[in-house]
Amino acid sequence: AQNCDRVPAKGATSFYEACQSFWFVQMLLQMESSGHSISPGRFDQYMYPYYIKDIESGKMTREQAQELIDCVWVKLNSLNKCRDALSAEGFAGYSMFQNLIVGGQDKDGMDATNDLSYMCISASMHVNLPQPSLSMRVWNGTPHDLLVKAAELTKTGIGLPAYYNDEIIIPALISRGLTLEDARDYCIIGCVEPQKGGKTDGWHDAAFFNMLRPMELVFSNGVEKGVQVGLKTGELSELDTYEKLFDAYKKQMDYAIKLMVNADNAIDAAHAERCPLPYLSSMVDDCISRGKSVQEGGAIYNFTGPQGFGIANIADGLYAMNELVYKTKTVTLQEYADAMRNNFGMPHTDAYAKNLTVDVVKSIVEQGYQINDNQVAEIFMQIKENAIEPAKQKAYQSLLEKIKALPKFGNDIDEVDMYGREAAYTYTKPVEKYTNYRGGKYHAGLYPVSANVPLGLQTGATPDGRLAGTPIADGVSPVAGSDVNGPTAAANSVAKLDHGIASNGTLFNMKFHPSALKGDSGIEGFISLIRAFFDQKGMHMQFNVVSRETLRDAQLHPENYKNLVVRVAGYSALFTTLSRSLQDDIINRTEQGGF
Repeated sequence: AQNCDRVPAKGATSFYEACQSFWFVQMLLQMESSGHSISPGRFDQYMYPYYIKDIESGKMTREQAQELIDCVWVKLNSLNKCRDALSAEGFAGYSMFQNLIVGGQDKDGMDATNDLSYMCISASMHVNLPQPSLSMRVWNGTPHDLLVKAAELTKTGIGLPAYYNDEIIIPALISRGLTLEDARDYCIIGCVEPQKGGKTDGWHDAAFFNMLRPMELVFSNGVEKGVQVGLKTGELSELDTYEKLFDAYKKQMDYAIKLMVNADNAIDAAHAERCPLPYLSSMVDDCISRGKSVQEGGAIYNFTGPQGFGIANIADGLYAMNELVYKTKTVTLQEYADAMRNNFGMPHTDAYAKNLTVDVVKSIVEQGYQINDNQVAEIFMQIKENAIEPAKQKAYQSLLEKIKALPKFGNDIDEVDMYGREAAYTYTKPVEKYTNYRGGKYHAGLYPVSANVPLGLQTGATPDGRLAGTPIADGVSPVAGSDVNGPTAAANSVAKLDHGIASNGTLFNMKFHPSALKGDSGIEGFISLIRAFFDQKGMHMQFNVVSRETLRDAQLHPENYKNLVVRVAGYSALFTTLSRSLQDDIINRTEQGGF
């Protein structure tokens, strides 16, 4: 009661009061907007003066402070919100994305690790809950002991912490206009998005951009269901060189990005007019001095960050088409298109067949015909089975096998990995050319949250051999199951992308069998993997450490796994709260057995 009478209005004078003040502010910010990604940021930095003062004065013991932090962690898990159906798919698992980060550098470029850095990691171990979404900054000066502590938390299988590389994020933010001091003081908001806390309106997650859609429009010459929704980039017969094909893809990409930016700016204007957040704005420099809310451009730094995903699918698809169509001339581009249109001769998933059935039935009804339930069921089965003439089916499946046999992104093969780098550039470079409604710049991210599953359901078969309706590759990760040369090879491939240009964040998922992190050698091998990836200027890594068998059993017996927490995208969630399709996507990620 004494704490509540004092803070936050009169300012905290102790660590206990500071924790209470922190909770009040966090809760009120959540209540004001019913938003998500209201992130605590560098908790170990701004709370440390209160902590060390009480420790040195004898007012509080370290154990008492740890208990308070644990209690704050529990309270953060009490915040939730209702989402609409589409948002529940794109942000699956009831996560609030309250990102709290430890470690890294201070404004002077010195290591900022302190006792609270370790205690925050311990708190996540103690409570075993998905919030806060704990992250850790890593740089050349990060103490090895802190990495060991973090690895021990990762080893529990909770999917925390996520690891971020100061050596690439700080220069990336400076390139966007942040001062050196502000860039060094960055935190992470939401999933994986770097920003300077207290000075930024970043509008991260401004859009989910499916990088496979422009490729679909290349194959249809911009037509979708009889409507010209994209550019006319040429009939397939006109795309008689790989260069022409790739140029058509870039043109469709540029046009789609332009439409996305127009939509984002319209939404930004609506937010400024209809949804100002005065309480939040009071805590962001320079909203008060400028007399503007964050939605009106009051923040010092203003960005819009839409994220693209599907890089690995595009890389593998471009490589496959170049090899099979243009180099070896195994098939024509039209034959490739026919195979994709027929799902490479393979059955459709139930979910995808259901969506197609809805479209077919709707078309029949609109033409004035009546249709009964039995007829609907028959249409569904025909679509699901995807029965086609046997000779064609054999040819389509043969092409699929040829595609699968080709090298893939994620195996440290330079020739293939360079397709990934160029694929990423088709999205990141055009995005950064645009200015947002608040006078700031657009900057791209490369991550999907969990939208790679629902948007994959809306996407047909693709040139990489991905079947219709199946998940798209998440973030900068290889296609699930395609990285067969081990974790180091996968990390080396991902590191060849230009992470610096994706200053709104990248996401790299890896999954290990629990035996991989067993003992001191397992922990040291894990740390070496992170260090090696970051030495190559990779931006972010996150891990699931859980066996495929455990996850399958959790699907069959969810009542036995109510506390099973896994890493989804840039956040962790209770496995049993996720949709079956998202659970399958996590299970199907490549399971690495060691280093």
